[in-house]
Amino acid sequence: MTRKARWRGPRRPADNRPACRGFCDNLALVITRSGDGSAGDADYGTIGASYARYRQPDARIAARISQALGGARSVLNVGAGAGSYEPGDRQVTPVEPSASMREQRPARLAPAVDAVAEDLPFADDSFDAAMTTFSVHQWGDLQAGLREVRRVTRGPVVILTCDPGRLRRFWLAGYAPEVIDTEAQRYPSVAALRDGLGAPVTATVVPVPLDCTDGFNEAYYGRPEALLDPAARLSCSAWSFVGAAVHDRFTADLSRDLADGTWDDRHGHLRTQPAFDGSLILVTTRR
Repeated sequence: MTRKARWRGPRRPADNRPACRGFCDNLALVITRSGDGSAGDADYGTIGASYARYRQPDARIAARISQALGGARSVLNVGAGAGSYEPGDRQVTPVEPSASMREQRPARLAPAVDAVAEDLPFADDSFDAAMTTFSVHQWGDLQAGLREVRRVTRGPVVILTCDPGRLRRFWLAGYAPEVIDTEAQRYPSVAALRDGLGAPVTATVVPVPLDCTDGFNEAYYGRPEALLDPAARLSCSAWSFVGAAVHDRFTADLSRDLADGTWDDRHGHLRTQPAFDGSLILVTTRR
């Protein structure tokens, strides 16, 4: 039986979501639980201000997503944000609950539907495929969202996310463990994604290029100086969950270690390493 889900308003974060642990004075960032900018457990009304500038889709990552989508012509993009990684050669229907992120979508892209993953306003089997990038950790009810995505999709579901078990491979764990701990709490495991989709999945590590244009934390694995930029950190939502003291300590410690050569003694080989096999994964399933 075909049904059409109706959006009943903004979702609330699940009870097990980490609470904001401080006010980031140096970034003028306040995490909110509702309002036009809210998306899951982070306030993209604030984060989104610099997101489009620092989070440019990387063509090599985009190619992997496109390959995983196969021959699909109609694609649902859940948590579409400003449109990163939406394939230009397919009919894409984007869904995005944050007004701030919807406003940043380029005119060449389709306007985003104001809805949430847990309650998609589409009939069963409406799309050839579905995709979501850096979004599932923001969903208020992961399992409900995945069931909805599976309901409205005839073919493959493609999820670009991070494996929480691989996060501590990144040197940031030694400088801002609170950020890594926050990420580990937020990102769902592959097993949780499999359970929600109700089908076998494949999880493939996506190498992060040294000159990656998408400024998530691991994109700077060989360019540590870039993370000293507060706006770069602001574009990675995990930094919004730690207080000003963590930002200040991170800046002081990394600046010192870069100045005296300590960081390069430990991690200097990363400056020329072509790619980094970190936590970035592509999870795919078929009907």
